[in-house]
Amino acid sequence: MDTSEAEGGRVGIVLIWLIALAGSVLVVALAYGGQRVWFGDTSALGVYRALGVVFAASVLGALLAQLASRRPVGYVARASASVGGAAVLVALAAAAVAPLAVGLSG
Repeated sequence: MDTSEAEGGRVGIVLIWLIALAGSVLVVALAYGGQRVWFGDTSALGVYRALGVVFAASVLGALLAQLASRRPVGYVARASASVGGAAVLVALAAAAVAPLAVGLSG
């Protein structure tokens, strides 16, 4: 595999991580800013529904980005890296909003 082939896959991975990061930061910021209704869910745990949407968008984006790279060799590894990184970022956001979800602050 030459460098240009590897580079295209890395760009897709980083792009998905940035999407997950932006979505997670937005949800955390809105949660701490007073947002209490998430997709019609008014419960304290509704914020996790929004984080679920961020993660779902990241997974779909990861699969599409790696398909769009048109590089079949290493597809599973690249898609796994994209989804794994997104999962870590969304999990960190979930931990960040946990005090709000259990009613300790906000």
